[in-house]
Amino acid sequence: MSNRAHNHVTDLRGLGRMAIDATTGLTDLVEALQSRIARTPAALGGPLIEGAVHGISGLVYRSIRGVTRVVGGGIDAVLEQLSPLLGQMESPPAREALVAALNGVLGDYLAETRNPLAIEMSLRRGGRSLVLSRSALAAELGPAPARLLVLVHGLCLSDLQWRRDGHDHGTALARDLGGAAVYLHYNSGLHVSVNGRAFADHLEALAKAWPGDYDLLAHSMGGLVARSALHYGVASGHAWPKRLRKLVFLGTPHHGAPLERGGHWIETLLSVSGYSAPFVRLGRVRSAGITDLRHGCLLDEDWMGRSRFAHGLDARTPVPLPDGVASYAIAAHLGKHSDDLKEHLLGDGLVPIASALGHHVDPRLALGIPEERSWIAHQTGHLDLLCKPAVYAQLRAWLANRNPQGDAGAARTRTRGN
Repeated sequence: MSNRAHNHVTDLRGLGRMAIDATTGLTDLVEALQSRIARTPAALGGPLIEGAVHGISGLVYRSIRGVTRVVGGGIDAVLEQLSPLLGQMESPPAREALVAALNGVLGDYLAETRNPLAIEMSLRRGGRSLVLSRSALAAELGPAPARLLVLVHGLCLSDLQWRRDGHDHGTALARDLGGAAVYLHYNSGLHVSVNGRAFADHLEALAKAWPGDYDLLAHSMGGLVARSALHYGVASGHAWPKRLRKLVFLGTPHHGAPLERGGHWIETLLSVSGYSAPFVRLGRVRSAGITDLRHGCLLDEDWMGRSRFAHGLDARTPVPLPDGVASYAIAAHLGKHSDDLKEHLLGDGLVPIASALGHHVDPRLALGIPEERSWIAHQTGHLDLLCKPAVYAQLRAWLANRNPQGDAGAARTRTRGN
């Protein structure tokens, strides 16, 4: 069954569970704030009311949590019984976009609580999950093409959102260059390394069922997931990395994104004051996937055994690009020229140019993508990378060229774009 199939009761169950947890979480926040005030000096009403907080108020807060869980659990049990009776329906694109955004922000929580809204990873085409067997793929894709293109979306997006302003890079490349395109669909709120391991396993299953070589095209966080998958695929002795020929990054934050680092600093400042400290937990609602974007973490050891909200310097493990795979990077910025330092730092509004091109002052972290395989799009935002004609023209030129050594000639004629 396609993972686009759903019914409204399943959605209600998922939203209901979130509402229950949100109510209890808000109760925790209010209780923490009141308790914090109760421990302040008497002039601010501290010790004089502390007993009430830990007595009557504590009972009230426990009662709110208990009633919420009992009532919510009863509703969820009834909806669970009703859900199979109502059958399945195709998920419209608007719902797919909403669920993808929800997974990007809260995906780890949805997975941990087994919420029905949590996305399960799959390779899809036309929004429908592919069965990874030779006969099923032949029926879906036709005769085996010379090369298969696998596209990996970014944070808070879905495979359907590669289509923007009527254009889809995958569909257009398959049309113009031949072959076929398939799309990864995943919960972008999980740790990058968790998605990387799962993606490596999916690609191995695909390689066993489908002959030929592969190219990967990854947007934003998808590039980190692809790099993580390559690391774990090679470490596991998978066959598919040996059949991967080209890896193209679109606006990938290889060395992090300033907005996540900004959010981390806001969280740190909130924790300085005793009165604002309880509100830090609101900043910690954001998913593991988002916090991985602080520095561009790819591996389990970059986060296991550590608080992902703790302040600290970039301590991730260097992960070089694999040998035998031609890697390419497209960065973007919002200005007309890329010579201005401000434009380099702002980049496409989310990812600075240096991060997108894999540049780093530490040679252990620098990706070393050759200049002839790097390209910068002018007056282009992060999502515009999915639809700008100049971006597509560069992708087509790179992927059409079966000899990566010939990229230098193309780069001399088109090194920048609008």
